[in-house]
Amino acid sequence: QVQLVESGGGLVQPGGSLKLSCAASRGIFATGWYRQAPGSHRELVASIGDGGVRNYIDSVKGRFTIARDIVRNTLVLQMNSLKPEDTAVYYCNSNLGGNDIWGQGTQVTVSS
Repeated sequence: QVQLVESGGGLVQPGGSLKLSCAASRGIFATGWYRQAPGSHRELVASIGDGGVRNYIDSVKGRFTIARDIVRNTLVLQMNSLKPEDTAVYYCNSNLGGNDIWGQGTQVTVSS
């Protein structure tokens, strides 16, 4: 069945780094990373579109990098210089044809 699986989350100190991966089953692909902090709405963090154009919300520009691993059909989010406000559950998403598919999420906690 179609499925997205996130991995790579964990506990990291402020200023540290994490690499998140979103593995997509055959036939679909993920195009964006979202996050949702406790008590907050789910927000789009980064996406990659036509021609590999990358988009980021202002709060992560210069710190996060989104990239696609074509061979493994995986969407990667490299997160550097992490801040406590980055703490959230991170989800990847596919919306091909307007149909949303979500992974189970991976927890990122930035704390000393």
